Amino acid sequence: MKPRYRSMLRKMEVRETAVPWSLYILRCGDGSFYTGVTTDIERRFREHEKGKASRYTRTHQPVVLVYREMCGSRSQALLRECAVKSLGRQAKEDLVAGGTAGGRPKTPKRRKTASTGP
Repeated sequence: MKPRYRSMLRKMEVRETAVPWSLYILRCGDGSFYTGVTTDIERRFREHEKGKASRYTRTHQPVVLVYREMCGSRSQALLRECAVKSLGRQAKEDLVAGGTAGGRPKTPKRRKTASTGP
């Protein structure tokens, strides 16, 4: 999990809400995925379609809702969002296709270093 998300989650209070939170994944017009959380997926999807929800989906129109998952509280939804965002492309494709969500996280590219031979 990225340090930015970890520090954000540490600051959050754990509160149970009457309205359950959900995770959703959109497929954008260029084939990329957008992942978000909300309490009302239909309302949020309409906002994405109108270009009012996020800068990313506004510039990658059109969007299609391809996955939804109930998470419970806001903190649980944000934790799940961080986990899904850390997945690689193939793992996200598997999740959207109905496969397991426990795929391997994407691995950072290794930098080539100059060897200091003999």
